[in-house]
Amino acid sequence: MEESMEEEEMLSYEAMMDDQNHNNWEAAADNFRQPPPPPPPPPLPLPPSSSIQDPGREAPGGQLLAMPVGSVDRKDPKEGLPLGPPPLPEPNGVIMMLKSCDTAAAVTKAASAPTPSSTININTSTSKFRRFQDWTQALRLVVMNVITIEDYKSTYWPKLDGAIDQLLTQSPGDYIPISYEQIYSCVYKCVCQQHSEQMYSDLIKKITSHLERVSKELQASPPDLYIERFNIALGQYMGALQSIVPLFIYMNKFYIETKLNRDLKDDLIKLFTEHVAEKHIYSLMPLLLEAQSTPFQVTPSTMANIVKGLYTLRPEWVQMAPSLFSKFIPNILPPAVESELSEYAAQDQKLQRELIQNGFTRGDQSRKRAGDELAYNSPSACAGSRGYR
Repeated sequence: MEESMEEEEMLSYEAMMDDQNHNNWEAAADNFRQPPPPPPPPPLPLPPSSSIQDPGREAPGGQLLAMPVGSVDRKDPKEGLPLGPPPLPEPNGVIMMLKSCDTAAAVTKAASAPTPSSTININTSTSKFRRFQDWTQALRLVVMNVITIEDYKSTYWPKLDGAIDQLLTQSPGDYIPISYEQIYSCVYKCVCQQHSEQMYSDLIKKITSHLERVSKELQASPPDLYIERFNIALGQYMGALQSIVPLFIYMNKFYIETKLNRDLKDDLIKLFTEHVAEKHIYSLMPLLLEAQSTPFQVTPSTMANIVKGLYTLRPEWVQMAPSLFSKFIPNILPPAVESELSEYAAQDQKLQRELIQNGFTRGDQSRKRAGDELAYNSPSACAGSRGYR
């Protein structure tokens, strides 16, 4: 019996609650159709000891269902304990529900949205981490690409040594299968790894050894081949410099010019002067003067190359034979004066006689320049010449 009575009480209480909720939703719908009433005046402040809830303040999350004021003495059907006064109804239940949803969404958004300071800290931390990663990767690459002095001697200099050998021994105009990109890359890496001083020293030693060997070969040459072989050695070396200097241009720019205040090409030309030309100039010059007195004993191109080369190596050598250098290099002798014109004409006539003695005949223009008249040995030539007149 008691159980059936409790069930009947529970059912009646639920029915009463359903009717109350239904009535509240209908009233809220009617209010939503009508314009909302003006907001009520702010409530009077209550003393701190008061336990009555402020009707103008909404609890977090809001109240979706409004209860009537008359149901104050509610009790739990099972325990019979008072539940306290229900919240005051809103004039518009639907608007209250929407306000509650907006309030909850605003609270959630405010709680989840990061503050500017936290955003800046995250970005700053991310950028610092990325910079640390880049620095670590760069450091790893540097460590992997470090060239020790043992690596230089065993790997990089042998490549340069072989290329220099081929360039120094090639004949002018020959093609040598050398990877100039690979050689330039070796020089660049060695300079970046602080091996410039060692590389410059090795280059000077290498070329000095080559020039000393060339000098010994010239000393063993017979006099009739001495001039020609000196010309070959000079031309071969100057041609090699046109390839060696560009290959070592990075070393020249960042070591020789910066720290030594010199130029690589000037240093290499000086090596040939000291180890070859100075040792043979006193043997070479008498042979050149003798060849000058005997026309075409040495080809004009060979004479021109040697004389111009000696002038490039050391201009002071002009004083040893000014007349010889003046034939191939302008402005060696002082300017001509009118009082010496007869002497110049006598020198030209002497050269022409020497050419005739060696089997070369003079043309009409040379005879006119010398002041000689046209002379024909045969009568028919004379008649022909008169006929043309």
